[in-house]
Amino acid sequence: MKSNQGTRIGIAILVVLGAILYLAVSGVQANKSYYVTIQELHGMGDKAYTRHLRVAGFVQPGSIQRNGSDAKFVLVENNLTLPVTYQGEEPPPDTFKDNSQALAIGTFGRDGVFHATQLQAKCASKYAPAQPGQQGGALSARSAGTNSSTTPAPR
Repeated sequence: MKSNQGTRIGIAILVVLGAILYLAVSGVQANKSYYVTIQELHGMGDKAYTRHLRVAGFVQPGSIQRNGSDAKFVLVENNLTLPVTYQGEEPPPDTFKDNSQALAIGTFGRDGVFHATQLQAKCASKYAPAQPGQQGGALSARSAGTNSSTTPAPR
């Protein structure tokens, strides 16, 4: 009788461990995404339509069309372009603007459009030094203060 009870406990432990292993592996597979360039995306063939992907590029000036929290825009990499539609739970970040670098996460459709469910952006020029004759930038903001000396500000 005790041998039969020990077997049942052993089987129950194996079932629970098997379920945990299955959930761990399937969760990793579902959240895995491949980083590709626009050029690599166009060269992937049918694999591009079945994988969860991350694609980066610069937002083409004048291409952003917002509709509530959704957006349509074009990513540019060298001379290649990729139309993107974003439908996520949150609106695009504040740094999502023309010429900003953006990372779209989602799937590539057979319609030639990348369907993003997540969007990350960083400002291309916010922290760049100001060009001669221009306002803005980190260096001109520091020099716009009341201290006109050339010594760096304390950190």
